[in-house]
Amino acid sequence: MSSVHETIPWARHANYAASKGGSGMLMRTLAQEVAQERIRVNALAPGAIATDINADATKGDAADALLELIPYGRIGESDDVARAALFLVSDAADYIIGSTLTVDGGMSLYPGFRDNGRPRLETLPRPARSRLASGLEQVLALARL
Repeated sequence: MSSVHETIPWARHANYAASKGGSGMLMRTLAQEVAQERIRVNALAPGAIATDINADATKGDAADALLELIPYGRIGESDDVARAALFLVSDAADYIIGSTLTVDGGMSLYPGFRDNGRPRLETLPRPARSRLASGLEQVLALARL
């Protein structure tokens, strides 16, 4: 079991992100070693999944903030991960070897870059929004000269 933090950096959680990155390489190395024996080795990388361990991040105001990172517009459920696991162990996934199946509603697509990395004005903290709006007004005033 991996995590979206196999590929998404997570400030102040380097130990967790490094362990997930390492588990991805371990999975691919094992897959390389045993594929010729027709043994499939793959991983699942869940994103934000509503479980007891992260209830503080998936409920209330925290959930609203988290949803800003999930383009699909909902927090995942345990059943989402279970269905992905069932797929990977099924014959339908027979030719999938050494892969990580990400189950994250698009979280690993870095939704902050939807607008070429420019923050959406409404998502900025109020002081930053005011400074940006003031700066834009000055630029527009200069352009009219």
